[in-house]
Amino acid sequence: MNDISFGWRVPAFPVDGTRGPAFIDQITNTLTQLRGYYSSAWVADHFIPWARFQADDTDTLECLSTICYLAGAFPEYQFGSIVLCQSYRNPALLAKMGATLQALSRGRFILGIGAGWKEDEYRAYGYDFPRPGVRIRQLEETVEIVKRMWTDTPATFHGKYYHIENAYCEPKPDPRPPIMIGGGGEKLTLRVVAKHADWWNLPGGSVENYAHKLDVLRQHCDAVGRDYDEIVKTWASELVAVASTEAEARRMAESSPFYSGSGIIGAPEQVAEQLRAFTDLGVKLFILRFADFPRTDAALLFAEEVMPLLRQ
Repeated sequence: MNDISFGWRVPAFPVDGTRGPAFIDQITNTLTQLRGYYSSAWVADHFIPWARFQADDTDTLECLSTICYLAGAFPEYQFGSIVLCQSYRNPALLAKMGATLQALSRGRFILGIGAGWKEDEYRAYGYDFPRPGVRIRQLEETVEIVKRMWTDTPATFHGKYYHIENAYCEPKPDPRPPIMIGGGGEKLTLRVVAKHADWWNLPGGSVENYAHKLDVLRQHCDAVGRDYDEIVKTWASELVAVASTEAEARRMAESSPFYSGSGIIGAPEQVAEQLRAFTDLGVKLFILRFADFPRTDAALLFAEEVMPLLRQ
């Protein structure tokens, strides 16, 4: 189990009323304290808070700008997007931005991407909001363009939705960033994962749901001739509350606005048992949101007591 790794979900917006530099300090202070324990940090791609409990005028950090800043400040971590909305950036520009980030970070960027879902955000920022099937097909074309621009010189692609012609993307990313596709739609999204993803991420949900999605993904892999085991399986928590006792962890969870009645909650041994059910299914990376941010008690206790149990 020594190949299991852990990432921290960087908050895209504060939940305690903090604004401006104070919120950025909360993030950088946490990354400083988690050095040596967590191998990666992950930033969401929203322009306004995605959570319904948070006001739209709350400070919200743009994803790739945030990654660029943090990657320069914290060379110990890999940095990934969880996940980029394919609609928000022209695919060729996204490929160029990803290649640049990979060069500037010396190979520490992971491109997480999905089809997009937050209609009010699309509308507010002037983007069309196609139906789900169109967005997922656009996602597939975006990934194809990114891959071509990262390998071909020049790159050309003509799809139904996106086109490039003799497009150069230099320097080529070396190594090529992993492409992590997020989502669990069984008919279309998981088929795109089977065809194109290096990594797959599913946010939240039960272990039973995750196992079911894996069965569907395996079927799509068989259908398209892809080796199922080539795809790195990842899982992102909605909420982790870990404390010395279950009662204390429960209080921590219930004090978080992210708590909706479930989550990974308990003393270290209990949390390890809950997550071990995912590792038994093949999960290699956990991307974790802790209930007590901007405190780091839970993240540090997790690192000191839960990680060793999961790596036994």
